[in-house]
Amino acid sequence: MKKLQPVYFALDFPTGEEALDFLEKHHLNGIPVKVGMELYYREGAVILQVLKSRGHSIFLDLKLHDIPATVGRTMKNLANLDVDVVNVHAQGGSEMMRQAVQGLEASEKERPVLLAVTMLTSSDQKMVERELLLEREIGEVVSHYTELAKNSGVDGVVCSVHEAEQVRESGMLALTPGIRLDASDSHDQKRVATPHVAKVQGSHSIVVGRAIRDAEDPYTTYHQIKEAFSNEIYH
Repeated sequence: MKKLQPVYFALDFPTGEEALDFLEKHHLNGIPVKVGMELYYREGAVILQVLKSRGHSIFLDLKLHDIPATVGRTMKNLANLDVDVVNVHAQGGSEMMRQAVQGLEASEKERPVLLAVTMLTSSDQKMVERELLLEREIGEVVSHYTELAKNSGVDGVVCSVHEAEQVRESGMLALTPGIRLDASDSHDQKRVATPHVAKVQGSHSIVVGRAIRDAEDPYTTYHQIKEAFSNEIYH
């Protein structure tokens, strides 16, 4: 199985040209990157091939959520693209997650790490109760989804920093988005934290987008974040 990297830079750019130009301009060639729906649906598998040719480890963040058979076949296709990390929505249920694992294992390529998305960092308790009609605390919901994922053969989950410790204690990998240099800088995400807090709380891996993309010196900022997360020292 492939390996989860400590820090992924979210390539939240409208086009592949902009994403690749940014990486080259700021000397970020070869760093681990996250390719989400915005970029993948615009560029398709071609952007993955280009990134791979430049030495990038790729987290393909498509959050699959469909009937089990469809997800299983799709995962086989994604694994054949030689990406390193893929994910599904845990809300799809145990059978869907098991089929996802089987699809990855049926690929001819080395098996990517499989993560299950628990609760998006844009969700808060009010939304969970009023719109999703889940009358449980977010932490309890995440714990339940984590257990379902574990029993389904999934390698880890995507969760907020606030749930990372309980996920780690369950023996699962915890990847946490919503990372900011200043935790008050939340934008559209409600449950955010700094790299230092993420490490202390037990995250195995973090995803950082705006903090690097909007920095005056993205190269230096990326390496500061990586050092802060790896060494548990935040300057």
